[in-house]
Amino acid sequence: MMDLYGASALVVDGNPTSRSILVAQLRDMGARTVVQSPRIADARRQLEFRTFDVVVCEQNFPNDRGTGQELLDDLRRAGLLPFATVFIMVTAEASYARVAEAAESALDSYLLKPFTANQLAQRIGQARHRKTVLKDIFDAVEARDFERAAHLCLRRFEQRGDYWLYSARVGAELLLRLQRFDEAQRLYEAVVAAKALPWAKLGVARAQLDAGQPQKASQTLHGLIGEQADYADAYDVMGRAQIELGNFDAALAAYRMATELTPHSISRLQRHGMLAHYCGQTDVAQELLARSVRLGLDSKMFDAQSLVLLGFMALQAGDRKGLQRHWEDAQRILERHPESRRLRRLAEVLEIALLLHDMQVARVLEGLRAMMAEILDEAFDFEAACNLATLLAYVAQRAIQIDEVESRLVAVGLRFCTSKALAALLAQAAAPHPPYAERLMALHHDVLGIIERAMRQSLAGDPRAAVLELLQQGQATRNAKIVESAWGVLKRYETAIADAADLAQQIQPWRERLQSFANRPVIGDKAARQAGGVSLRVMDIKTEHDA
Repeated sequence: MMDLYGASALVVDGNPTSRSILVAQLRDMGARTVVQSPRIADARRQLEFRTFDVVVCEQNFPNDRGTGQELLDDLRRAGLLPFATVFIMVTAEASYARVAEAAESALDSYLLKPFTANQLAQRIGQARHRKTVLKDIFDAVEARDFERAAHLCLRRFEQRGDYWLYSARVGAELLLRLQRFDEAQRLYEAVVAAKALPWAKLGVARAQLDAGQPQKASQTLHGLIGEQADYADAYDVMGRAQIELGNFDAALAAYRMATELTPHSISRLQRHGMLAHYCGQTDVAQELLARSVRLGLDSKMFDAQSLVLLGFMALQAGDRKGLQRHWEDAQRILERHPESRRLRRLAEVLEIALLLHDMQVARVLEGLRAMMAEILDEAFDFEAACNLATLLAYVAQRAIQIDEVESRLVAVGLRFCTSKALAALLAQAAAPHPPYAERLMALHHDVLGIIERAMRQSLAGDPRAAVLELLQQGQATRNAKIVESAWGVLKRYETAIADAADLAQQIQPWRERLQSFANRPVIGDKAARQAGGVSLRVMDIKTEHDA
């Protein structure tokens, strides 16, 4: 029998009889500590704050909200399962198809009922062996030597060594992280050619999406969903693709399917609810975000932006009690993470909303002016821009005058209207005051105008002047699209620009600061793992509470 001498284990099962049997079996294998969780919420709290060597989890909880797979999925997304932890799912034959999806991505194994103690020991042993064989890869990941880790994965895949398919998946994930999108796509396609696995097909779509090809990604995803209609991760990625294409109704439909497949997934409830809010579906947004609060307010997977959006809805409805509650919840989260600048900003947004409800105009203006002074700061991101736009819209709705609001709106728009999709989302945030929404949408055309005017210089035979103008405008506005356009012109006309190397040294730091090469519309995706990806947990990866 498998030796677990000195190991710690967690058993998650709503049935006391089967739970006690599993506990006894693990203790017989030598586990030092075996913790029991009868409910999904209890297990989630245990796994967020403790590390276990082995987790054995039931898939079905008839008297509970959620399934074992939804628990696993949320833990993967938040990067809360260390590589060393063995996760075994226990399931009945009837639910095997659902569990198989998780097994291909993050599960170490699954057991079909009924099973024996020897079968459980065998599965745990196989999983631990895989972790031992791949230790060099994950040592490199932990050391943040992603290039070496990717090389080791590719070598194992090419040599068809033990666990070559799993190594291919990890390697492709690393290539995406390294922004080597074409190589990642080729690796996923090689896996599809060798063995047509759904996660590999989804990986092709992810690589296409990250490479700036949302239309191709959408086509790949349509094919995958046609074959695997209950593959929730595919709908997550489809939602991302449709947002980039500006098809918000289609994105909502994709997120709705993912939510229906996993109705107790905190991250999916929040993503669906947030997009519904920005698309004006207030009732849907309120129901989904409120459910995410009930399920996971104290969870590391919970995103406090949900409280901000619920607060805005309460403000619009004149519900002071609800607004106060959301602000207090945000304060409690901030108390647990006092170092988080982002959480402090979100709590400040809710405080300003509360002051606005009470018509404490002087304090509202003071708070807004402090927020507007940060528009060009690096930490002021698209989320902060949307929240500011909403507050300004509600202030205008109440006929409160701010002298500098026009110039501040222009600054926000020129910085964040980097695509039609982002401009539309930012305009939706200002929907309570339509003139502001229209002004922000128009600023996208202003950004395009800046780029077109500079491009005319390159077409007239002076690409260097175009690069300089785009760089100057990018620095002034902090607009990622303008900076990336400067880089694009430089690379295209590199041989015709005498000081191209010096210009590259000027542009590259701005690309890094603004992440212009990865500028994508993101709704509720601040977790460590993207849909369809492997959770590569590194100790200093930022969570949604950071920055």
